[in-house]
Amino acid sequence: MLDTHKAVRKIDPVWGQITEEAEEAVHKQPLMGGLIHSCILHHKSLDRALSYRISAKLCSNEMSMVILREIVDAAYEAAPDLVEAARSDLVAVYERDPACHRLLQPILYFKGYQAVQAYRVGHYLWEQGDYDLAYFFQMRVSEIFGVDIHPAAKIGKGIMIDHAHSIVIGETAVVGDNVSMLHSVTLGGTGKEEEDRHPKIGNGVLIGAGAKVLGNIKVGDCSRIAAGSVVLQEIPPCKTVAGVPAKIVGEAGCDQPSVSMIQVLGKDD
Repeated sequence: MLDTHKAVRKIDPVWGQITEEAEEAVHKQPLMGGLIHSCILHHKSLDRALSYRISAKLCSNEMSMVILREIVDAAYEAAPDLVEAARSDLVAVYERDPACHRLLQPILYFKGYQAVQAYRVGHYLWEQGDYDLAYFFQMRVSEIFGVDIHPAAKIGKGIMIDHAHSIVIGETAVVGDNVSMLHSVTLGGTGKEEEDRHPKIGNGVLIGAGAKVLGNIKVGDCSRIAAGSVVLQEIPPCKTVAGVPAKIVGEAGCDQPSVSMIQVLGKDD
């Protein structure tokens, strides 16, 4: 088994570590064997495991797990960048979330990670013009995970959504790479206009719990939005904003707020 793990690690270090963690978890708690084998150890790659997990979570009397797996597998085969984004998201969660001690955890237990991966498949379907299937994915992600991301929204790689309860991201929203956000964040519009009406979040941004960013406004790279803030105006890069309505209260405090995850406003902010 060790030789097998070493070989897998050489081909895909992330998947190799996940399978090692899965074997260890089953050894420590055999009662988890069924779940961990079906979700992880029965699969040969990250994409196959994700396909199983997404399908198992989203299936219902209206759409069987078998059909959903065919849809997800086809998406992953046609768009390998979906799997690369999933891998980047996984590493982001592992590195930024102090409650995440193993790469295994987000795949099995973290609804923020699972919801983003299901959204990514829905976004792929939207881009292919398969709108009804995309809406179905959005509906089920909202029902199962409490995360409502319109399939037309554009989200980069290295995304970490911690806790992920009551996340709302609108149709024309854009989220850059390496963004972190906490629960109850809204990236919404301000009216009934049908044009470009949602926020554009730059790379490396940290959005605190309960923050609302409303309208077609830009949030500059590596900025920090304090918990509970309501952002209605553009934010320059590398700034911290807080309040209702939000105002600039200082610098971001570090080069990568989304990685440091420091949310307490310092003395100089």
